[in-house]
Amino acid sequence: MYLEEVIAVICYFIILLTIGFLSYRKHQSATDFIIGNRSMNYWLTALAAHASDMSSWLFMGYPAVVLTGGMFSAWSAVGLLVFMFLNWQLIAPKIRIATEQYNSLTYSSFFESRLADTSGTIRVFTAIISVFFYTIYISSGLVGLGLLLETLFNLNYYWGVLIGIIIVIPYVFAGGYKTLAWIDLFQGIFLMCVIIFVPFYLLGRVGGWSGISQAVTLKKLSLSFFPNLSTMTILQIIGMTAGWGLGYFGQPHIVTKFMGIRNVHEISKSKYIGMTWMLISLGAATFVGLVGIAYFPNGLKDTELVFVEMVRDSFIPFAVGFILCAVLAATINAMSSQVLVLSSNITEDFYKRIFRKNASSKELLIVARLGVILVALVAFIIAFAKISSIYSLVLYAWSGLGSSFGPLLILSLYWKGINKYGAWSGILSGAIIAGVWPYFNKIFSINVPSMLPAFICSFFLIIVISFMTSSKKEVVVQ
Repeated sequence: MYLEEVIAVICYFIILLTIGFLSYRKHQSATDFIIGNRSMNYWLTALAAHASDMSSWLFMGYPAVVLTGGMFSAWSAVGLLVFMFLNWQLIAPKIRIATEQYNSLTYSSFFESRLADTSGTIRVFTAIISVFFYTIYISSGLVGLGLLLETLFNLNYYWGVLIGIIIVIPYVFAGGYKTLAWIDLFQGIFLMCVIIFVPFYLLGRVGGWSGISQAVTLKKLSLSFFPNLSTMTILQIIGMTAGWGLGYFGQPHIVTKFMGIRNVHEISKSKYIGMTWMLISLGAATFVGLVGIAYFPNGLKDTELVFVEMVRDSFIPFAVGFILCAVLAATINAMSSQVLVLSSNITEDFYKRIFRKNASSKELLIVARLGVILVALVAFIIAFAKISSIYSLVLYAWSGLGSSFGPLLILSLYWKGINKYGAWSGILSGAIIAGVWPYFNKIFSINVPSMLPAFICSFFLIIVISFMTSSKKEVVVQ
C-alpha cells in the first residue's frame, strides 16, 4: 500500500465531507432533504443530473465493452446521448411544473396525485420496485469501489466494499439534496478533466492513432461504427441504442434533478451544459477503451479494470491516488443520488403514506436519514455476494427502472386518457418482464436487451387497459 495514494484519497474526501457538513444546517425539513426546496440554479441542475447518472460504469463498465468489442460497442453511448437529450427536451420542463402543482416530492407521489389513486396502490408499487432495482444498482457501485480499492491498495475486496459503504453514508446522511448537487458539480468537473487527460496523455505510449489501429486489427476488432450493413448489424445497433437510451425516461435519481431546478425557464440552459458534459465524458471514456486495446496487447484478466491499470502503470503513486479519485467520484455521485431516492421512497411512500400521515417535517427528516442507512446496508449485502459484473448489474437495474416507470411517466405527462388501472398494469408488466427477460436470453441463447420488450409491453398495456377501463367511474386529476 502506497502512503502517497492513501494521502491523496484522504485529501480528496476531506473536501467532500467538508462540503457535506457545511450544508447540514441547510436541510431543516424533508422537502429540503429530498428535493432541495426547488431552489437549484441551472449549473447545479445540469451537473447534478449528469454526474449522478455516470457511476463506475463510465470508468470501468463502459470502457471494458469498448476494449473487447471495438468502436461498434460505442453505439450504447450514442443511445444514451440521444435519449438523454430527449429527456431534457420532453420530460424536464413538464415534470418540473407538474410536480410543483401536485406538491409531489417523489415519482410515486406524483403518479398517485396525477391519477387520483386514493387506494395508494400505485405509490406502494412504485416504491417496492424502486427498492428492488435500486438496491441492485447501488450494489454495482459498491462492487466498483471494492474492485478499485482492492487494486489500488491491495485490500481484500470485501474490505473495499465495506469502506465504500462507510464513505457513502456520512455525507448523504449529513447533506441531502443540496449537498449532493454541490458535490456533483465539483466531482462532475473533476472526473471530466481526468477522463479526458488520461487517454490523451497515454496516446503517445501506444504509438498514436496508428498504434491503436494496428492493435485493433490484430485483435480482429473494428474502428468503424458500421462494420457492415447486414440486417443483424442494424438490429444490434437498435438494440444497443434503444436498449440503453430508453431507460432515461424512468430513472428517478435523474428525473428528480429536473424537479429541483429553481426556474423552469432555465432548463434549456441546463440541457446544453449537461449534454456538452455528457458528450465530452462519453467520448473520452470511449477513447479509454480504444487506448486500452493497444496498451494491453495481451489483454486483461479483468477488463473492467482497464482505466485503473493504465493509471497505476503510468503515474507516480500520489497522482495515481488523486486520478483514481475520479472513479470514486463517479461511483459515489450515482450511489448517493440513488440512496437519496430510496430514502425518500421510504419516507414519503411507506412511512408517511401507510404509518404516519400527519408526521411532522422533523420526524420525516429523521426517517429519511434512517432510510439512508437501511438501503445502504441492503446494497452492501448484495455487493458482498459479488454475483455479477458492474456492466451487467447496471444494465439489469437500469432496464428494470426504465421499463417500469418510463412509459408511465411519458403517458402521464402527455396523454389525458391514462388512468390508474392502466398505470398498475404498466408498472407491473415493465418490472416483471425486465426482471425475468435475461433468463429467457440464456435459455433460448438470444441477446435481446430486456429494455425493448419490457418498455414496449408496458407502454401499450397502459394504453390498452386505460381504454378498457375508461368507463369506470373515477375522478382523474388534471
